[in-house]
Amino acid sequence: MAVRASEISRIYEAYPEKKATLYFLVLGFLALIVGSLFGPFQALNYGNVDAYPLLKRLLPFVQSYYQGLTLHGVLNAIVFTQLFAQAIMVYLPARELNMRPNMGLMWLSWWMAFLGLVVAALPLLANEATVLYTFYPPLKGHWAFYLGASVFVLSTWVSIYIVLDLWRRWKAANPGKVTPLVTYMAVVFWLMWFLASIGLVLEAVLFLLPWSFGLVEGVDPLVTRTLFWWTGHPIVYFWLLPAYAIIYTILPKQAGGKLVSDPMARLAFLLFLLLSTPVGFHHQFADPGIDPTWKMIHSILTLFVAVPSLMTAFTIAASLEFAGRLRGGKGLFGWIRALPWDNPAFVAPVLGLLGFIPGGAGGIVNASFTLNYVVHNTAWIPGHFHLQVAGLVTLTAMGSLYWLLPNLTGKPISDAQRRLGLAVVWLWFLGMMLMAVGLHWAGLLNVPRRSYIAQVPDAYPHAAVPMVFNVLAGIVLLVALLLFIYGLFSVLLGRERHVELAEAPLPFAEVISGPEDRRLVQAMDRIGFWFAVAAILVVLAYGPTLVQLFSHLNPVPGWRLW
Repeated sequence: MAVRASEISRIYEAYPEKKATLYFLVLGFLALIVGSLFGPFQALNYGNVDAYPLLKRLLPFVQSYYQGLTLHGVLNAIVFTQLFAQAIMVYLPARELNMRPNMGLMWLSWWMAFLGLVVAALPLLANEATVLYTFYPPLKGHWAFYLGASVFVLSTWVSIYIVLDLWRRWKAANPGKVTPLVTYMAVVFWLMWFLASIGLVLEAVLFLLPWSFGLVEGVDPLVTRTLFWWTGHPIVYFWLLPAYAIIYTILPKQAGGKLVSDPMARLAFLLFLLLSTPVGFHHQFADPGIDPTWKMIHSILTLFVAVPSLMTAFTIAASLEFAGRLRGGKGLFGWIRALPWDNPAFVAPVLGLLGFIPGGAGGIVNASFTLNYVVHNTAWIPGHFHLQVAGLVTLTAMGSLYWLLPNLTGKPISDAQRRLGLAVVWLWFLGMMLMAVGLHWAGLLNVPRRSYIAQVPDAYPHAAVPMVFNVLAGIVLLVALLLFIYGLFSVLLGRERHVELAEAPLPFAEVISGPEDRRLVQAMDRIGFWFAVAAILVVLAYGPTLVQLFSHLNPVPGWRLW
């Protein structure tokens, strides 16, 4: 039954975190939309089609391919993913515990993120911070970019405190009880990110901000690269773990079944806490000044991070088979046909998981001390991480809207909107797979990454076939994006509301094998101990190299190339 706005206001008074979560989601998806609008131009570039002159006529502020690439990478890989994490990994534990988070701090984190984004976006749009996603010195951007980005990232530290405060209050009220699963995932996730983000904070505070303000004349590129990759690789798991939390705790319910193992889910997240951060040197295999022994150690630790993802694949596949057989699936593969392939909330993360399989295999190549040299700085690399962040993470985020938006707003999603959602996620999946084939293939043919190759159309004739895949991918993904924009705003701007949708509990899945009376679960619940172990691993993995690098600083002046 449709209701008046005053009744929804009553819901927001009882659950004020709903409105704050909605603000995080909407801002995040706006960033995704704007950043993704540059995506087809990147794909066409790798198809040897130079569409940037057209873009310059449509958007005069876009001065170069590299400015478009910077906007695409920053908005999609940093802004969207962080805002989605701040929405999901605060709201889910709050609803599981049925506790109100500190709303003053939740709004503070949103305003920090919003203002930081605005301050950083201004120089990006003015072509004053065209420093690419990694913003490696000696490329130098305007001070407002570094300041805004720093405030934006530091807003996550407020989110960390909010969730730890929720957990502390629940523990005080429930002494001796094991932390509920979703809350456990959120606490471990935020502690992992705290350790990971320290590298980026140190880079900004010690080097980028003083340098951009003119307080120092130069910075050491190797030191700043090393501090960046302290954060830069575990940020992949910052993208990934909110999607994993949804896949573990929501997807089995959407499939019509249960999660087969609570302890396996906890162990996977705990391993990410321990192993996510001391792995960054595998991005610096080609950098001089870092001892090869430490590069090998980081390579081995990176390969270990594949273990929790393999555990996730096993646990989720078993949970989906259980759901399919509950729905009447027979035979060896009949359970697959029985799953709800008409539900975009189910289809989106499942398609993302299918794309994640070759993406994970490519990640093992990237982490290999020897194989990495074959694909280093080629188009293979963006092919890999598009399968991860633009595939699994983005598809899971899109799919989550079909159960999350009604819960946050009370606005129903019609059958027509669900059918449109199915078209969007299938087109997005198809486009990403075409792009992945094209970029990986082109990388093996030595086509470089982050390069305006469409300006040299005769340079890579041997890569003509994979370039066709990239052109097709750009077209398909543009269609998917436009349909997604229409579908999203048709829901957000809809007038009809149903209070029962906003009052309904989140669709958390029941578990078959629960946490009760398990010594392993109780041991994993000693989160403070495991956080200390993770911190020690980071110190051991980075400490000796950073001491050496800081003892031999080689500052160089900044460059402005675009």
